[in-house]
Amino acid sequence: MAKKILVVDDSETIRQAVSFTLKNAGYDTSEAPNGLVALKEADSGKVDLVITDLNMNFMDGLELIRKLRGGAGPNKFTPILMLTTESAMEKKEEGKAAGATGWIVKPFIPEKLLAVVEKVLR
Repeated sequence: MAKKILVVDDSETIRQAVSFTLKNAGYDTSEAPNGLVALKEADSGKVDLVITDLNMNFMDGLELIRKLRGGAGPNKFTPILMLTTESAMEKKEEGKAAGATGWIVKPFIPEKLLAVVEKVLR
């Protein structure tokens, strides 16, 4: 059975590009435009990985991570990758403190994204 990956980004173009890359590699994906929608999606069923942007409306990526990590839901220990244009060390530290598993800076290279995905899903 294919691993399910939730792709969270306020840019539809980015969501589609990430999902396309993942689907071509054999993964099952779902998409959310912000953390609020993503939290509902994640809580409705187990996902194997969350890939989220940092800066989004309604609920940003850091708040999403904190909520996923802080609850008793099915995704408390799910790997979470940040995929964002932010590259400042303090933002990376904040992401790590919130519970992010890894950090990828946009624009992403499909092969590198897949290598990180495969690594965290092992």
